[in-house]
Amino acid sequence: MSAPPRVAALVRASADGSRRVLHVGPHAVYVDLDGWALGVVSAGATQVPCALRAGGPALPEVRGCRIEGGVLHLDETPVVVGRLIATGVPRRHLVLAAPRPPDPLDLLGRGTGLTPYGDDVLCGWLAIHRAAGVPTPDLDEQVRRLLPRTTLLSATLLDCALRGEVVPEFAAYVAALGTSAQAAAESALRSVGGSSGTGLLEGARWALAA
Repeated sequence: MSAPPRVAALVRASADGSRRVLHVGPHAVYVDLDGWALGVVSAGATQVPCALRAGGPALPEVRGCRIEGGVLHLDETPVVVGRLIATGVPRRHLVLAAPRPPDPLDLLGRGTGLTPYGDDVLCGWLAIHRAAGVPTPDLDEQVRRLLPRTTLLSATLLDCALRGEVVPEFAAYVAALGTSAQAAAESALRSVGGSSGTGLLEGARWALAA
């Protein structure tokens, strides 16, 4: 398995014991790691920044999980991290002066599924500001206060966006801004999830509107 450094550290620091399974599928498993949605994803799943990543195309069937000695176990199989990977958004010199920031009250938790669309829009807006090195302390505080309004996975991804941790397609989009590769990067981002990529792109464009 590979993992972002913060994810690997959170697992290592977790107390022993069983954990609640939030979602099980052939390509992704999510568990409640003490109020934080920890994923285990295959190569065919969206490579979210809160997940341990497997190299294979699918995951075995999972019935339960636990932490033992700082290692996640899916049933009786230990998930051992052998490589650390970067999930940070690239730093870019971007001028951000959108007419108005998003209102978390209007967006957070709005939509359906594991990651409501309004949350995806917020993630995109926040991640672009992290790329530009532009602090947004007031909005960050509002988002953190309202996290209980949404799903645990979406709250975790918002926490990641606040720290500039993103999916690879978003990082590639930011790297491609202003180049001939931008259109292709936008298309790849839109393909992420059912509507997550579209929401991320909308939030990024909102931040870049000026």
